[in-house]
Amino acid sequence: MKISRKKFLTRSRRGFTLIEIMVVVVILGLLAALVVPRIGPQVAEAQRTAAQTQIRSIEDALEMYRMNNGFYPSTQQGLEALVTAPTTSPVPKRYLEGGYLKKVPEDPWGNPYVYYNRDGRIQVISYGPDGEEGGEGVNADITSED
Repeated sequence: MKISRKKFLTRSRRGFTLIEIMVVVVILGLLAALVVPRIGPQVAEAQRTAAQTQIRSIEDALEMYRMNNGFYPSTQQGLEALVTAPTTSPVPKRYLEGGYLKKVPEDPWGNPYVYYNRDGRIQVISYGPDGEEGGEGVNADITSED
């Protein structure tokens, strides 16, 4: 049995049917429904780990500031004192040229870190995914004391 050339070309150019496309879409949807819930908690944990790492990096820069100047930046001067030399009291006398950080990072959720200097005891805080003080579970604050 011989198939004519014209009939062969017609069959080979035929595309996917709507039902075939719908079956593929349903299969992809089922795969996504199975995979996404397993990835979600890992993303949240990775963000918390990133925040802890950034806080340690900020603490290292604060320690270098203290070693050069004999004190930490005040709460009012904030973390910006690690990028540009403060002009308000206490003014550092041996500020490192170029600063201690290129820029003050935001936490993994796009919020600024909070800095306190209470009589030489420093604390750096990320308020977590909710961006509000306090919280429990995944919304718990991440601090330099953790």
